Amino acid sequence: MSAAGTYAQLAVLAHEGVSCVLVVLVDALGSTPQDAGAKMIVTAAGIHSGTVGGGRVEAKALAVAADMLAEGATETRFATWTLKGDVGMTCGGSVKFYFEPHPAGGPWPIVIFGAGHVAQALLPVLLPLPCSVLCCDSRTEWLEKLPRAANMRVVAAKDPASLIPTLPDNAFVLCMTHGHQTDRPILHRALAERNFPFVGVIGSAAKAAVLRRELVAAGLSAARAGQFHCPLGLDFGSNHPHEIALSITAQLLTERDRWRAQGKARASGATAPR
Repeated sequence: MSAAGTYAQLAVLAHEGVSCVLVVLVDALGSTPQDAGAKMIVTAAGIHSGTVGGGRVEAKALAVAADMLAEGATETRFATWTLKGDVGMTCGGSVKFYFEPHPAGGPWPIVIFGAGHVAQALLPVLLPLPCSVLCCDSRTEWLEKLPRAANMRVVAAKDPASLIPTLPDNAFVLCMTHGHQTDRPILHRALAERNFPFVGVIGSAAKAAVLRRELVAAGLSAARAGQFHCPLGLDFGSNHPHEIALSITAQLLTERDRWRAQGKARASGATAPR
């Protein structure tokens, strides 16, 4: 496929709201299965079009692209492999790949369940960042008080937990509703049905312990029932909503950077910092 055809397909996928990764063989030395300049487009369903050589080398590149899609990666990556040592082929050459993610729906999706006082303080801090924010609540009177921005969407829903299946895989999910009883169904579906990189619940350590017991009673394993952050936010400041908002934002940025570093480490075969 020509370069023009490749980029035309990227435009179509963007219009359709489909995330993808453009993989380009930027350098090929020695005996390699494809020449430099070869391209392929990878979506969550697999190879959408093109080829970078087939066989093991393409399978390895496909695996990196699939990891990037699962992580919701937004930054480009390079990978250099020797075909014999890194890929397990008999060829004696080496290849260098460029991976360019094209995420649908904008960078770093953050989903906030609850539009109360802390959300009102948190949103003005988050919205200037390179993220897209969805805020959902059953109380329209609170949603009406929220700030508005091009990278923000507001949803009124009687059953906020019903949104969980519709969220992107790379969403950072915050449960900040008006109480324990309304947080729990959202948290349960997030942990039982999805594998988001971050799930947090506002509240105390005592609330977290109660939630874990209830999740286990509802059928989750003890390990899975503990995979959420509560209290929400880093341990600094007071209980003033604006200070809580800053501590939550600091935690989200910390976890975002750690998650992205882990994704890069998996692509390179290294170990990410903890």
